[in-house]
Amino acid sequence: MNKLKKAKILIAIILIEFLILGFTYPSTSAESAILIDFKTGRILYSINHDLKRPMASTTKIMTALLAIEHGDLDSLVKVKTNALGVEGSSIFLKKNEEILLRDLIYGLMLRSGNDAAVAIAEHISGSVDKFVNLMNIKAKNIGANNTNFVNPHGLHDPNHYSSAYDMAIITREAMKLDFFREVVKTKTWVANRDTNQYFSNKNDVLWKYKGGDGVKTGYTRAAGRCLVASATRDEMQLIAVVINDSNWFNDCYSMFDYGFENYKPALLLSKGQFLKKIEILDGDKEYLNLLCEDDLIIPVKDDEKGKIKIILNLPDSLAAPVYKDQRIGNIQVFLEGKLLYTAQIKSNFDLNKSKPKGNFIKFIKSIF
Repeated sequence: MNKLKKAKILIAIILIEFLILGFTYPSTSAESAILIDFKTGRILYSINHDLKRPMASTTKIMTALLAIEHGDLDSLVKVKTNALGVEGSSIFLKKNEEILLRDLIYGLMLRSGNDAAVAIAEHISGSVDKFVNLMNIKAKNIGANNTNFVNPHGLHDPNHYSSAYDMAIITREAMKLDFFREVVKTKTWVANRDTNQYFSNKNDVLWKYKGGDGVKTGYTRAAGRCLVASATRDEMQLIAVVINDSNWFNDCYSMFDYGFENYKPALLLSKGQFLKKIEILDGDKEYLNLLCEDDLIIPVKDDEKGKIKIILNLPDSLAAPVYKDQRIGNIQVFLEGKLLYTAQIKSNFDLNKSKPKGNFIKFIKSIF
């Protein structure tokens, strides 16, 4: 085959790939963006996803997460002076007003109340500075290493930043909480205040995208338009993040379309499925049957289905006692040698040490 013919074939292949990719991959105007699967955290699409950028009010995802983890939703929050008249979006809190923490969280996430963010921070930690420290500790603990918080609301500060990837994993952590999921998919909420204030969600994803169920908008002049969005279809929930994107909603919809059209949920293990029988040493029972705690569903493309490998990392035996929810090992899912997902395997009940009489009987049995 001569060089000219080879060149023509190569050009044809490149053109075909370009056409395929052009119709397959989403086109975004975002400075950085990412699409991940909620269940596994698998990255399905990204551009500049580790770029550090201001992220405006998407900051409030972390604020809500910590409020739910550390607060009593039915506790009354007394509004202090610091929360009054905070620049930007507001739910118009009044000095010494008492409001339920749950209502503050709705005001924070639906109306993006900067005053609500300050009131929450002071209620949970005693001061904004202490709460911000809690935010940064949580970020590092979940692997959001390109993130630094300076405030609980997202108003601009040169030292307040995150990345598309970090915002995705922070959101994934928050979405594990039932109340957070309930709040961010709520279209309207009536707060229990003197005025029975009506909160309408600013997030158009809930109205304009099929399966849309969250999460948070954000905008400052420095950050540009930022959006963390979530949508669920066919047992698969996706999280999309765009930062500094003039076409923020449509770009998230485009990423969702790409994810739902190109990836399908593959059930690898079912909830309650038997995994392994483990011998229990000196226990009141001889064996522990380990079962799959939940359905293990991985988003895969059609050409990936035969390339998935599951590895169970489990011991052959354990010494009693063994406690319910004790971590025994894990399940690892690999695609062509690359780790996609790790799930913990836990004991589903308690196993106590055997009584002396039981040990003696076991000893006698072992002799005969």
